[in-house]
Amino acid sequence: MKTILSMWLVLLFAANILAADVTKDFSTANEFYARGKFAEAATAYDKILGSGVQSSALWFNDANAQFKTGNLGKAIAGYRHAALLAPRDAEVRANLQFVRNQVQGATVREHRWQTWLGNLSLSEWTILTAAAFWGTLALLTARQLRPTLAVRLQNTTWLLAAITIGAGSILGVQAAGHFSGQTAVVTSASASARSGPFDDAQVTFAAHDGAELSVLDRHDNWVQVADGTGKTGWLPLKSIEVLPGA
Repeated sequence: MKTILSMWLVLLFAANILAADVTKDFSTANEFYARGKFAEAATAYDKILGSGVQSSALWFNDANAQFKTGNLGKAIAGYRHAALLAPRDAEVRANLQFVRNQVQGATVREHRWQTWLGNLSLSEWTILTAAAFWGTLALLTARQLRPTLAVRLQNTTWLLAAITIGAGSILGVQAAGHFSGQTAVVTSASASARSGPFDDAQVTFAAHDGAELSVLDRHDNWVQVADGTGKTGWLPLKSIEVLPGA
């Protein structure tokens, strides 16, 4: 028992040290940004992200620093990460749209219905679906146990059942887009999409920094993508960042 307690105390102490280090690193990165040292700030934010720490504020600040440094693609990737964690944050969406407007060339854009569905995160759609399902089940159980309540609970039961079906359908669409509808964001100044996954293949189109492309396939260190006009080609992983769907 003493051994288990000692292990928990060690883990708790280590967690507190880690949290203190992250807070210190985050403050340092913010200081760099406030002093106009945007490249240093971006490096500091990336260091924290590389440690596995995730938050919408961290991704947002990193994206701001990347944009100030002139890295449109890394800024867009950062804002999209922040939007996944805080889908209704107006400032995140505004900054993302602002940077997108600076990108040259063809790029893939979200449909209006995708933007609307994205107002809730995948976890929030999951919670809504589960809550509606269990609520429906509870009402059906109550109607069986207390038949006198059947008429009074009928409309509410049907409403919750409809919400369960609707939210569940949307959850399926969102999950499919998140896990299979990946996007590649170009993070280099320019990248040449090629007809095959090798350096000597013919160039099919040029992708500019910040272009968002649909991911079609992968092969070793190459990703097959499609731009907003339907052109396809292969890009090396080193020139892009692959993101999950919305």
